[in-house]
Amino acid sequence: MTAQILDGRATAQVIYDETKAEVDALRETHGVTPGLATVLVGGDPASQSYVRSKHKRCAEVGIRSFGRELPADATQAEVEQVVGELNANPDVHGILVQMPVPDHLDDEAILAAIDVEKDVDGLHPVNVGLLAMKGREPLLAPCTPLGCIEFLDRYGVDIEGQEAVVVGRSNLVGIPVAMLLLHRNATVTLCHSRTRDLAEACRRADILVAAVGRAEMIQGDWIKPGAAVLDVGISRVEDPSRKRGYRIVGDVEFETAKEVAGYITPMPGGTGPMTVAMLMRNTLKAAQRAAGAME
Repeated sequence: MTAQILDGRATAQVIYDETKAEVDALRETHGVTPGLATVLVGGDPASQSYVRSKHKRCAEVGIRSFGRELPADATQAEVEQVVGELNANPDVHGILVQMPVPDHLDDEAILAAIDVEKDVDGLHPVNVGLLAMKGREPLLAPCTPLGCIEFLDRYGVDIEGQEAVVVGRSNLVGIPVAMLLLHRNATVTLCHSRTRDLAEACRRADILVAAVGRAEMIQGDWIKPGAAVLDVGISRVEDPSRKRGYRIVGDVEFETAKEVAGYITPMPGGTGPMTVAMLMRNTLKAAQRAAGAME
């Protein structure tokens, strides 16, 4: 058996098309154009590239984008002042502070300073708390975990009653994706570096989310036949045969895993494109709420 590939690029494009249609409808019916503001502190090339790609996607779907850049030595007060100005701007419906910020800044305080209704990264303490509670829903949830759930839904993978195993307990991916799966009535095991017999835990999973950041750690014989495998990890491994001298891989050893799994995401081209698509959708959702247009 060879797994069905969960194509992140194609699925994200469908979501962009849907989002653009809803953005156009919101503008026509309520006179509101969604707006996303990014805050970039310092000149890290990778962060600059990520921010540019987000602004490009905004333009494609009709979302207005606002970019604020601060020097690497910006103070905590200066960063929080910018966040406060964006909170007060009615044209801005979503605020994203590009992480990581320089070490001298308190990133938790910066995230907490964002208006909870504009928290399109889903990392405000209130949204995190609501996600962790039974019977509650966050206003907005983190984008990569949302992308994982979206994959399962769009490819017709049942979640309710399934055994889900999440490898990795980060605040950005592991914990929130476990909570989202729990909200959808999966039975969830959250694994980490001190989990006993990690391979055996993975073999129980109907849905396996790999988000630990260790290159190709999860082998094909760790996977239950027919399982849905969502690989969130991203690492560089040396490869002299490549022009750049390296290749990008995930946490799952793709070639062996695809022969066992029922569904699997590639790396690259899997969960990554879905993250930005969910950011666009979160921004739209925030604008709809602000306009009183939520269904």
